[in-house]
Amino acid sequence: MLGVGGITGIAWELGLLAGLADLGLDLTTADVVVGTSAGSFVGAQIRGGTGLEELYESQLRPPSGEPAERIGRGVLLRLAAPYLLPRDERRARARVGRLALAASTVPEDERRRVIAAGLPSTSWPDRTLLVTAVDALTGDAVVFSGPEHGALVDAVAASCAVPLLWPPMTVNGRRYVDGGVRSPVNADLAAGCDRVVVVAPVTIATRRAGRIGRQLASLGPDVSSVVVSPDDAARRAMGRNVLDDTRRELAARAGRAQAAAVASRVAAVLDGSYRTTRSARSR
Repeated sequence: MLGVGGITGIAWELGLLAGLADLGLDLTTADVVVGTSAGSFVGAQIRGGTGLEELYESQLRPPSGEPAERIGRGVLLRLAAPYLLPRDERRARARVGRLALAASTVPEDERRRVIAAGLPSTSWPDRTLLVTAVDALTGDAVVFSGPEHGALVDAVAASCAVPLLWPPMTVNGRRYVDGGVRSPVNADLAAGCDRVVVVAPVTIATRRAGRIGRQLASLGPDVSSVVVSPDDAARRAMGRNVLDDTRRELAARAGRAQAAAVASRVAAVLDGSYRTTRSARSR
């Protein structure tokens, strides 16, 4: 399970995965990979045939030099407001979707090109990859999982379509926004799996239904799980702006360094020797 997190979240996730692989814990071979927003981008990368080391090295390249985008406080307040109204989760997500549809952003084609440039392959992988998004009109949570759901790049672009920042993306004639509108990880999509590793740059959810712990609990008592989120050093490296490209290398290195501290917990879940644990900074 790979969660939301922007540019620095992508870098930290790839660093952590590379570090775990160094220690014999290669999560790219998982039966199922679920990606939400930044996690969908990482999921498509690790399922795309490029080795983890190469993906990690790509995070160490110099920053683009372009001014960093920012998800400001005003945007966050506008996105949170619909959830303060009636408790119907779908209706709240639909309100967010309507805000996104009305916002002035870059064209869809431009955003699609950015996403495509970062993917090692634009074809759906042979091994299971689930990409989450939210229908901008209805608020329905959706999961894209193969060619029948459109092109991989469109699915990933939809999952990464942060409302008010990026345009809702069109997949098979409908427009979708970021899968993180429902949950930072969508951990309940691991239903049917008996061992679950959650890699979550961000763990805070607007509503209880989206909280990682609650979703993992819904999987049942026989499911072993671990949630890994950035430790103090990684949080300092990532900074306050998840879209700051100048922090990408620092975030990647911090993720790789953190792997040693969480490896035993991840290994214990993969070995099935205990039920639920969390890294020190996860909530």
